[in-house]
Amino acid sequence: MYNHIWKKYLPIIKILMKKSILEEQLLDLNRIDFERAGTGRKAGYKFKIEFTDGKVGNVISGSALAVHLAQVIMEDDNAKQILTNHNFEISLNTKFQLAIRNIAK
Repeated sequence: MYNHIWKKYLPIIKILMKKSILEEQLLDLNRIDFERAGTGRKAGYKFKIEFTDGKVGNVISGSALAVHLAQVIMEDDNAKQILTNHNFEISLNTKFQLAIRNIAK
């Protein structure tokens, strides 16, 4: 449902993952993209994904948006390489801002 949208954002997400090693990065997403593809506002667009040791380290099954983002990231070889060397927290707030933060190992 959301994979095609996340694939569109993936190149910039990978750049921001690299930059977030030094400081937290924020990406403003286009709300309309998600509202057209999703089930509506009732589903909620807020989530947090913790990537630890190259894997998702928390439960995200309650958010299709988070599950699809994690899938898209894990399917990309370059993104997986970044994840094997660093731990990240990627979160989306209600203002459609994607925050990417490096978590020290």
